Amino acid sequence: MENNKTVILKDLTANPAPLGLLGFGLTTVLLNIHNAGFYPINSMILAMGIAYGGIAQILACGMEFKKGNTFGTVAFGSYGLFWWSFVLLIILPKLNLAVAPDKLSLAAYLFMWGLFTLVMFFGTLKLSRGLQVVFFSLAVLFFLLALGDITGNATITLIAGYEGIFTGFAAIYVGLAQVLNETYGKELLPT
Repeated sequence: MENNKTVILKDLTANPAPLGLLGFGLTTVLLNIHNAGFYPINSMILAMGIAYGGIAQILACGMEFKKGNTFGTVAFGSYGLFWWSFVLLIILPKLNLAVAPDKLSLAAYLFMWGLFTLVMFFGTLKLSRGLQVVFFSLAVLFFLLALGDITGNATITLIAGYEGIFTGFAAIYVGLAQVLNETYGKELLPT
């Protein structure tokens, strides 16, 4: 006698994207308030870069991996480690463990992140409009910051700061929209 049974697996794990988006968004806003000239780099930005920008996105990366989401895994893992590398760029020279990057190397660093983000933006064309805004504005931010460093033009960096504040708030919006939409079981905030 043959005993055929159908097994249905249901994913009961939480959506990790809001955690990653909020870790990215809040940290990005705070860093770019600095780029817009309101305060210097300080321990608040470094702590956010390590903890919420870094660790939260790396945790989201692992959760996206378990869900089989390659885009989320690569995005959150990469940007979480971006924040750690950014903090290390600042801390290592202060600890006399490395020479501070010059403007050319920092521009190359930012340009490569812009290029990576631009390619990831094309992946968002199959996803939500909100993510398209986040990734496109982030690519623009990286390119503006690279241009500001390579030219030494403080006005470009200032513009990048305001553009980065927009980018961060866009990510915050998408992350909070996902939380509220899932909590209420309907689309309260479009993404």
